Amino acid sequence: MLPPALRHIDCWIFDLDNSLYPASADLFALIDRRMTLFIQQLVGCDPVAARKVQKDYFRDHGTTLAGLMREHGTDPHHFLDFVHDIDLARIAADPRLVAALDRLPGRKLVFTNGDEAYARRVLEKLGLGNAFDGLHDIHAMDYVPKPDPGAYARMCERWQIDPARALFVEDMARNLAPAKALGMMTVWIDNGSEQAEAEADPAFIDYRIADIGDWLTQITGGERS
Repeated sequence: MLPPALRHIDCWIFDLDNSLYPASADLFALIDRRMTLFIQQLVGCDPVAARKVQKDYFRDHGTTLAGLMREHGTDPHHFLDFVHDIDLARIAADPRLVAALDRLPGRKLVFTNGDEAYARRVLEKLGLGNAFDGLHDIHAMDYVPKPDPGAYARMCERWQIDPARALFVEDMARNLAPAKALGMMTVWIDNGSEQAEAEADPAFIDYRIADIGDWLTQITGGERS
């Protein structure tokens, strides 16, 4: 049985990258290199110049993809297929997490700035291919990602989520603020995946944890490793 403070939750929402697998896997380093290569091929420049374009677009448009769409008319499906074409050998199933998610009552959703095809590949590799009831990705956000409040509002509307009965788990603290503003409970996975602890304001964080498998095992009454 869940702790009393969590018994009202009927929708459990999870970020994907660096949340459902350890940040030490660093899949984003592989994706980041693919982004640079995409820009090299698109613009016809060397890696150093492509890297600068990539970071400039991220700074000026919020995401590299948004900049590419605005400046080059890039097809987001083509871009996302290209950058997510990575080897997933760095991640593996965590039996504790698989079992704990199975014990968790209510709906379970994934809320990711990645795309659904990539997310499903990752979930399969983690042994979680059938663990979730739905997935809200960057396409469903109209390419305006977390932490834009509109992304959260669209997810709640699409999946008929009552924020007062929902909980959101995320490794990037700043992405929890809009969820808290809607009335969700929030869980920050403080696992070293970001160097932005100054943004981890207790005002919008209900639980601060180090490992999602440990925490879910504890709250669902499973044995701790």
